[in-house]
Amino acid sequence: MPALGYQTDRRPLPEDEYLHGDEVRLLSLLATGLPVESVARRLNVCPRTVRRRCRGVCDKIGVSSVIEAVAWAARRRLI
Repeated sequence: MPALGYQTDRRPLPEDEYLHGDEVRLLSLLATGLPVESVARRLNVCPRTVRRRCRGVCDKIGVSSVIEAVAWAARRRLI
């Protein structure tokens, strides 16, 4: 399975910004190591939607991969 990596030119959000509950749930499911298809089934969406939402979260927090996004959320104790 290819890694979910993204190029972004966006800067990270200020510390007072936050992720929404559905974004945190997405990252927490991905943090367990589930493949995108399994995450999609649990969220009742298609795998393409999971990938699009991952890209959105990465852009929002200014990281270039889902692994970095999961680490970002873990450092902030969101997951």
